[in-house]
This record gives sequence, C-alpha cells and structure tokens, in this order.
Amino acid sequence: MATALIGFAALLLLCFAGFRVGFATLIVGFVGFAMERGWEASFAMVGQQVLHDSMNYNLSVIPLFILMGVLIVHARISKDLYDAAYAALGRFRGGLALATVLAAGGFSAVCGSTLATAATMAKVAMPPMRAYNYSRRLASGTIAAGGTLGIMIPPSVPLVIYGLIAEQDIGLLFIAGILPGLMLVVLFLICVGIVVRRDPSAAPPSPPLDPERRKAAIRGTMPVLILFLVVLGGIYTGAFTATEAAGIGSFGAAVIAVLRGHMRSFSEWRECLVDATTTTATIFIVLLGAIVFSQFINLSGMPYDLLDYVEAWELSPTGLVIFVCVIAILMGMVFEAIGILVLLVPVFLPALMINGVDMIWFGILVVLVSEIGLITPPIGMNVFVVKSVLPDVPLGKIFRGVTPYIIALTTGLILVLAIPGIATFLPNLMR
Repeated sequence: MATALIGFAALLLLCFAGFRVGFATLIVGFVGFAMERGWEASFAMVGQQVLHDSMNYNLSVIPLFILMGVLIVHARISKDLYDAAYAALGRFRGGLALATVLAAGGFSAVCGSTLATAATMAKVAMPPMRAYNYSRRLASGTIAAGGTLGIMIPPSVPLVIYGLIAEQDIGLLFIAGILPGLMLVVLFLICVGIVVRRDPSAAPPSPPLDPERRKAAIRGTMPVLILFLVVLGGIYTGAFTATEAAGIGSFGAAVIAVLRGHMRSFSEWRECLVDATTTTATIFIVLLGAIVFSQFINLSGMPYDLLDYVEAWELSPTGLVIFVCVIAILMGMVFEAIGILVLLVPVFLPALMINGVDMIWFGILVVLVSEIGLITPPIGMNVFVVKSVLPDVPLGKIFRGVTPYIIALTTGLILVLAIPGIATFLPNLMR
C-alpha cells in the first residue's frame, strides 16, 4: 500500500511539473515495477503490455469514432445544428443560450469529444450572443458547460475507454448514456432559464430566425440525425457491433462531408487524417501508460488492501460508489476525464465487482463525475479551451459562468445515484 501511495505522489508531482498524464503514468509505472521486480522484468513487462494491447482489436473503435467526429467537424455541420436549435428555442428568453446547449448536445452526439464540442461552439455561438449583448459570463459559461455533454452522449470516447478498462460491453454503455445525456441537456436548459429569469439583462431579446435560413438549417442537420440514428440504432438492435458502428459512422460522416462540398481535395483529407491521428496517438499514450501503471499498482497490492479496508469499514455497495465518486471529483480538479478513468477504475475495480456493483451503471456515474471535473477549478479543461478561443473573456468570468452548470451536473449525479434506472433501463432491455 505504501509503495502505491508513493507512486501516486510521484505521479502528481510529474503532472504538476508539466508532464502529460500518459508519459507520467508510463514513467512511474515502469520505475515502480522495476523497484519491485527489477529492471529486466520491468522492461519485459512494458514491452509485452504495449505489444499485446496495441494489437487489441477492440481498441480500433477509438480511432474510428475519432475519425467520425473529425469528419463531422470538417463538414462544418455545427452552424446548421446551432441554427436548427435556435429555430426551436429562439422565441424563449435566453434563446441563444438555450440553442447553444441544444446544439452542443447534438454536436457531441456525432463528435464524441468534449474539447472539440467546446471549441466549436465557442466559434459558432459566441458571435451571435455578442451581437445581442448577452453577458459574457452567461455566454462563455454556457459554451464551456455545453461542451461537457460530449463525453456522455454517445458515441463517447471516455465510455469506450471505460468499457475497455472494466471489460464491459461498449454498445451497452452507449445505450446507457442516452437517458442520462438527455437528462443533462434538460437540466442545462432549466439552468439557463433560471439564470435569465434572475437576471433578464444577461440575455436581451433576439429576433426569430429567417424562414429560409431555418429551412436550410433543418435540411442541413437531417443527414447527421440519420447517421446518429443508424449508428446507435444498429448497436441497439444488434445489427452490428460498436466497432462496426464506428466504421459505418466514419464512412457516413465522410459521405456527408463530401456532399456538403468539403473533403474534395488532398489537403483537406491530409488535415483531417492528421487531426484524427494526433488525437488517437494522444489517447493511446494515455491508455498504454495507464496499463503499465496499473500493473505496478496491482503488484503493490493496493486494490486488495482497499478491498480489506472496505470490508473493515462495512461500506454498502452504494456507500463504496459514493466514496469513489468523491475521490473522482477531487481528481477532476487536476486531471481530465480520460486521466480519471485510467487511474481510478483499475484501483477500485476488484472492490466494486466483489460488492456486486452494476458496472454499466458505475461507468455512467464515473463519466458524469468526470464532466463535473471538466469545468471545476483549478484546471477545468473546458474552461481553458473556451478561454483559448475567446482570449478577451477573463478566466474568472468563465468560471463564474459555469457555476450554475456545476450545480446542474451535481443534481444529475444525485439523480443517477438515487434512481439507477436512468442509466440501466435501456441496457436492461438489451440484456
């Protein structure tokens, strides 16, 4: 146990020193294993794990869904999604902010990346909110918070990674994320309504969308909606696996991009593939580093020591889950979503499984907690992404703007804890 705690302390030190999570976990895992078993054994372990896991067919779902998201971004579909959302909600007070939440939910459903969703919505939604004198706190906070929907609404890369770590069915995890994702969209919409009711000056009235522009937006979003239904519908009905769905989704996204007048030159394809490859490589480094680190943690005996503590404390399964969620929230203040998953899940997995915790339900919980971390100080990855796109908006103003949404996410977490059926109802229909 002591060896593992020293390893975690070294990991935090490296992260604060500027090392990326993937390299930090790889270094600490390699050195820690060597201290326990020797350098030769550590070199052999790293080589075998990297070779074995990099050849894992199930991992192919990650680059395929990333490619699908990148193609959707390059298809410039975000503007049509935003216009369609504004056409539906623009007549209400705070219509532009409401449209931002709805568009972020729709975009994340086909993109799967929270950072890409936040960056894209900042470019699309901020100009009209500036034009109609929306408060910068409401506008930037809504954009940063809306981006968090990208890791809950399927297809979701964090859900894929959780499924691989916990050895759970990725298709079931995707289906499980639908109702919580929709619930979060509704909570965010309610949140906007409360904010503008308390401070009407934060969201001055804006005119309705031009009818021709509304029709064009609806036409533009139909192909993406069909693609989303095909991908998730195929998984839900069992017509194809999650990996096959990712391949079909990537092909469909490419077709949509070409039909919209994009991806018709070699330079566009090169840019798209470079983006997808860079993102995939970053995630794979994190995954491989986490695998090596988890080997060290398992060798130290920490998961089994924790299991003994859980038995000694006589924690119920729900109490254990709440305990893990509290730790995840604290980790979320430092690490991004994938870092939380790869560090936390392997440590507590034995205790959770022995206590009979539904691992599909727990997967939704831990991803939801990661969403809270994405907009929580001191790091708040989404906040910094929005800040990079909107350099004139003070960082403190963005953090104040996301505060109501942190409350909304916490409410969602409590609801999923209290009513497990929100996450398990649809997967149980498939089992």
